[in-house]
Amino acid sequence: MFPFSFWYNNSCYGGETVSRKTRLERKLKFLKTMRDDLETKLAGLNAAISNVEQQITREDVTQV
Repeated sequence: MFPFSFWYNNSCYGGETVSRKTRLERKLKFLKTMRDDLETKLAGLNAAISNVEQQITREDVTQV
């Protein structure tokens, strides 16, 4: 869990004690942000796949 370990370190918050609930809320927000980013990338990939499939279909029709 290396990339996320710095995120939970209390020293990142000025040495103050952070409650478990606060840590979990921050983790949830972070994970949702990651999910949203991945959904955006997936939508782009799906569009690219669709374009290539359409191009293949058009080429098949024109070669007949």
